[in-house]
Amino acid sequence: MASTEIDALTQALARLPGLGPRSARRAVLHLMKKRETAMVPLLRALERVNERLTVCSICGNVDTTDPCGICADPRRDTRLLCVVEEVSDLWALDRSRLFPGRFHVLGGRLSALEGVRPEDLGIDKLISRVAGGGIDEVVLAMNATLEGQTTAHYLAERLEGFPIRLTQLAHGLPVGGELDYLDEGTLAQALRARRPVS
Repeated sequence: MASTEIDALTQALARLPGLGPRSARRAVLHLMKKRETAMVPLLRALERVNERLTVCSICGNVDTTDPCGICADPRRDTRLLCVVEEVSDLWALDRSRLFPGRFHVLGGRLSALEGVRPEDLGIDKLISRVAGGGIDEVVLAMNATLEGQTTAHYLAERLEGFPIRLTQLAHGLPVGGELDYLDEGTLAQALRARRPVS
């Protein structure tokens, strides 16, 4: 039997996404076994992040500086703005290194069932950024869910009066996907978004 402190650590880790009770126990055992090389550096890193964690006042990203590293990067194309639902979406897109512009995090998506209204999200801040000028294209990178698409349509309506190019991410067949294994929604979207063979 583990002590209450070790048990509390295991339970805390088990609440993290992607970790269940068994994975959390393995992580705790590893940390205890490698105390000096794993646990101590982890504790220091957690303390530093906890002390400095902030939300970027420009885009809504979570970082240890304000503005965040993306907004402060002079190499980013300020004319391109990609709108995402959550910080995790921003990190996923930025990790790909395929989008050279800046981002805007809404902080969720519209959902009548969950009671999430436009005023609950960072939509007004987005409109202010676009109204401030200097943005040529806004990419709506919403998730391919009903709520994500509802949010994208709402944003498209709010942004239609601005002199910008409004685009959204393509949906459809994943690379390496076999038609037999795809759901009907993905197939339908792929058929709707078909294009000429060059």
